[in-house]
Amino acid sequence: MAKKPPQNPADVAQQASKHGELRIRFLFLIGALIVYRCGTYIPVPGVDPVALNDFFQQQSGGLLATFNLFSGGALSRFGIFALGIVPYISSSIIMQMASRIVPSLDQLRKDGESGRRQIVKYTRYGTVALASFQSIAAASWLQGQQGLVVNPGPSFLITACITLVTGTVFLMWLGEQITERGIGNGISMIILSGIVAGLPGAIAGTAELVRTGEMQSIFAILMLLGGIAAVVFVVYMERAQRRITVNYARRQQGRKMMQAQSTHLPFKINMAGVIPPIFASSILMFPATIAQFFGQATDSSATIVQRALQTIGANLGPGQPVYVLLYAALIIFFCFFYTALQYNSQETADQLKKGGAFLPGIRPGAHTAEYIDRVLTRLTFWGALYIAGVCLLPEIVRMFYPSMPFSFGGTSLLILVVVTMDFMSQLQAHAMSHQYDGMMQKANLRDYGKNKSGQTR
Repeated sequence: MAKKPPQNPADVAQQASKHGELRIRFLFLIGALIVYRCGTYIPVPGVDPVALNDFFQQQSGGLLATFNLFSGGALSRFGIFALGIVPYISSSIIMQMASRIVPSLDQLRKDGESGRRQIVKYTRYGTVALASFQSIAAASWLQGQQGLVVNPGPSFLITACITLVTGTVFLMWLGEQITERGIGNGISMIILSGIVAGLPGAIAGTAELVRTGEMQSIFAILMLLGGIAAVVFVVYMERAQRRITVNYARRQQGRKMMQAQSTHLPFKINMAGVIPPIFASSILMFPATIAQFFGQATDSSATIVQRALQTIGANLGPGQPVYVLLYAALIIFFCFFYTALQYNSQETADQLKKGGAFLPGIRPGAHTAEYIDRVLTRLTFWGALYIAGVCLLPEIVRMFYPSMPFSFGGTSLLILVVVTMDFMSQLQAHAMSHQYDGMMQKANLRDYGKNKSGQTR
């Protein structure tokens, strides 16, 4: 049997360093998420944690439970990360939409790296502004609740606002560091970790309800099977694509004749991602939050405005029929709206025409743009129905079973699946890039990895 030739020590060291880079990225991601989770348990100074915990247990399944889910449990403890990363997400979405509408921002978007940095700077300023507004509202509301704040007053408001805004800015910086030095999108990974952190408690709560007899075992089993089926369905729909064939005619580039080629334009069924349900829930939560904050009064002392706010808060709560109908309508609207902002069929048609490409049976130019627009409209229609169905399924279940043990909704499910799929794709991309470099070095094609003097670079 022939013996394998001894490996070059330099190649072994380089291969180990490449695998070490992937390991370092993964460890950095784990460390950053641990820092985030530790921060959710550090309360804002001046808050009574025991009274706050009892208050949130009374609000189980309501509006505050939804906010608490996306903050990773920090809101129920009023931790330094109680606002979470939501202000940064809202500012990013607003800037993304504004860059398609405002001409000056649209020009910055087209200026390349310098324009992108300027838009990122504006996004950070918007994050601080939104976080400041939300922190003042949250601290004022918390101070108005009896017994939740030890020493209410201006000093608590100032301390709480500074702490909450600083926590949001730190999470924004931490997410950018994860994107640069870790694996996956940092902001998405922070949201994912916050949602996953609530799953063990939700499972334990469901098991406790089954043990005490408050929930039937068959219902718990059906709920588990329904959750698994929903995950499989979301994965299938997120991977589904509509591919439009694109042909390139024979063309001469310099002295070289390029042969005819054929490729495709991939269009996902869900072009808008998780943005429509996030926007829809934010819009519906705003009047419900105002009603909950300012409509609290007894029936005898309530004014006309307070009674109207109480009616709005009662009808716009999760699980209510009015909330379900408005939620579905807003999701469908934002699917079409965000897809139209994100993808310009006319620009795609112009780029295909400049590159000498055409769609089979479709004339280049305006006819190509119309055809792509029709395809996108049909895909967006089915994608909107798919997103609305996934997001409304927990709400429909809550209508018939109001005492749901957890608020793991369709938006959370979409975020879990989409972010996990993106994380796995980036992890495979890092691994494939390392394997590609190793194969190129073994093949030594055209002295790959060597400079003019013959030394390894």
